[in-house]
Amino acid sequence: MKTIRFIGMISVLLWLGMAHAEKVNINTAAADDIAEALIGVGPAKAQAIVEYRKANGNFKSVNDLEKVKGIGAATLKKNIENIVLSMKAKDRK
Repeated sequence: MKTIRFIGMISVLLWLGMAHAEKVNINTAAADDIAEALIGVGPAKAQAIVEYRKANGNFKSVNDLEKVKGIGAATLKKNIENIVLSMKAKDRK
């Protein structure tokens, strides 16, 4: 029984990882798109990212996201591979 439960948990985690596998440009994306693309970032945090960008200009580094209230190192670490500052052809899906 424990093995089946473990396999089920792994399957769910893998599915969640794939659900958030798209790249998002934090300098141009709307709050809805940011919330959809990033793990642990809901509508309120996504809107905070957009508001910060409007008030301070484009992010110059992915690490600048930590300047947004509610976005910390753990959130950044979970999403670092899916955050871009500009969309190159190879980054588009």
